[in-house]
Formats: sequence, C-alpha cells, structure tokens
Amino acid sequence: MHASRANRISTIALHVFAFTALLPLLLVVGGGLVTGHLPPPAPDEGTGAHIFQLSILALLPTGMVFLTTADWTRPARLAWRLAAPALFLVVAFALLYYYEHVAVF
Repeated sequence: MHASRANRISTIALHVFAFTALLPLLLVVGGGLVTGHLPPPAPDEGTGAHIFQLSILALLPTGMVFLTTADWTRPARLAWRLAAPALFLVVAFALLYYYEHVAVF
C-alpha cells in the first residue's frame, strides 16, 4: 500500500474514532438537555464509557500511522486534516470533565 493511500485511510479513521469518542458523551448530555437533568452515573461505567475508552485507545496507533505516512513537505495541510479530530477530542474531554465534576445530580 502506498504511503498516500495509508495516510488517507488513517485520516478517515482518525475522524471516525474521534467522533465515536464524542458520540456517547453527546448522547448523555443531549439526553440531559431534553429531560432537564443529567442521569446519575451508573455503578458500572456502561457501554458508552467502554466505547469512549476503546475509541481513545484506537486513536494512538491510527495517529502513528497518520504521522509516519504524512507528507511533511506541506505541514499546513496536515494541520487542517487534524483540526476536526482534535476539535472532537477537545469537546469530548470537556464534556467528560463537565459530566464527572460539574454536573449536579
């Protein structure tokens, strides 16, 4: 497989894994906005937490493939390709912090 094709596939995977990490948190907080309150944390972390954890874990090897197959002659293009996954991760961790530390049950 050529480096450019591997980089394209890893870029798509970065977007998918970053959004998958964000999705369970959006569902919890979004559901709280609809009902007016956030549900209390379950004794077990639940499926959403495991999906979040596995998505974050999958980002590491995917990011390494992206970085090793990247065309470093155009770093600005690389930064733009990483902007959306980085934004997804920042929002995901901000929502996680809010849900765990700020939200009142």
